[in-house]
Amino acid sequence: MRIYGPNPAILEALRGSNIELILDVTNDKLQALSDAATANDWVRQNVLNYPDVTYRYIAVGNEIKPNDGRAQYVVPAMQNIHNAIVSANLQDQIKVSTSIDMSLLGNAYPPSAGSFSDSASSYMASVISFLANNGAPLLANVYPYFSYIGNSQSISLDYALLRSPGVVVQDGEYGYQNLFDAILDALYSALEKSGGSNVKVVVSESGWPSEGHAAATIDNAATYYQNLINHVNSGTPKRPGQAIQTHLFAMFDENNKGPEETERHFGLFHPDKQPKYQIRFN
Repeated sequence: MRIYGPNPAILEALRGSNIELILDVTNDKLQALSDAATANDWVRQNVLNYPDVTYRYIAVGNEIKPNDGRAQYVVPAMQNIHNAIVSANLQDQIKVSTSIDMSLLGNAYPPSAGSFSDSASSYMASVISFLANNGAPLLANVYPYFSYIGNSQSISLDYALLRSPGVVVQDGEYGYQNLFDAILDALYSALEKSGGSNVKVVVSESGWPSEGHAAATIDNAATYYQNLINHVNSGTPKRPGQAIQTHLFAMFDENNKGPEETERHFGLFHPDKQPKYQIRFN
């Protein structure tokens, strides 16, 4: 699972559960954690204090844009958090990364032409260098839903919902049957062009809303989540057979979110903990 900042009650509940965790450094802490002593304190308080929680990744910032004033602190904070993890001899268990959205791609079609935008390329170069040097994956939030609603005249709903019966996009030797794979392989192409051909991608968010837009229905969301679960073990055309570690967004509907109505309806569960869909994981 993923939590978007240290929450002592959640961390207590996870003790001894063997549930693997992505723990975020919140965006407002990035500047402070570019100081090594502060980063050491953060790791001690939120990681080392919970030795029986199974941390997998620390996400240093979520969806930071290159033109955000905080972008300059992402890699220094990653380095300091990593150094603190190394000091505790946990570097083989816990990898340090950051989570990006797909707006950093300047080109994503066809997938082989995937590249980072001019405004993102230098920012991503330093992130990728860190990840490659430390054997850490890039965390990526991948939403075919937003690509579909932004270009529904060119993208079919079946392609976005992973239910096309055959290849929709042929890109050289690679045939794409769904948009999720196409987005992910565009990101892999961008990584390859930026010195990150050995950097893996972990999908740190993917989901489909159930209300608030014509395409946001219970049926479509249930179809997306179930088809995604069924698909990710098989990998993408560029990385066949390599299971894609994927986190479904989100556990609960968030009634205080916005401004778009759909932002309140990404949950697998209603706020009263009742399941919205009948989802199978086997």
